[in-house]
Amino acid sequence: MAHTRIRKFNTKDTYPEQKLDNDLCQAVVARGRTVFLRGQIAQDLETRESLHVGDPGAQAAKAMANIKMLMEEAGGGMEHVCRVVVYLTDIRHREAVYREMGKWLKGVYPVSTGLVVSALARPEWLVEIEATAVIPD
Repeated sequence: MAHTRIRKFNTKDTYPEQKLDNDLCQAVVARGRTVFLRGQIAQDLETRESLHVGDPGAQAAKAMANIKMLMEEAGGGMEHVCRVVVYLTDIRHREAVYREMGKWLKGVYPVSTGLVVSALARPEWLVEIEATAVIPD
């Protein structure tokens, strides 16, 4: 394949109740060292366990920890993040989520888009954060 796929998985394992069968991954390192990260939530990437149910700030912290871990697996770091997209299920979670996200991106200055959505893939997920990065050669 032309691109490097990090942490491949199939949705039949992640969402067995939905009877899906899609091959996805957590991150793609594209030619030119562009990294596209899948939206991250408060989920342990090893066990697929949902964490911090009911706590949007803690969910954001875990999503950002996942982003950091995936960036390191891709050969980069948080300083290479260029864009984040934040999905919230409730606008009232914005302050807690953005406060936590800001800790992880201090001094990075990515562009950011925030959206309020009616739901995420699982009802216990309150926030999802996706990132795009470019790792210099």
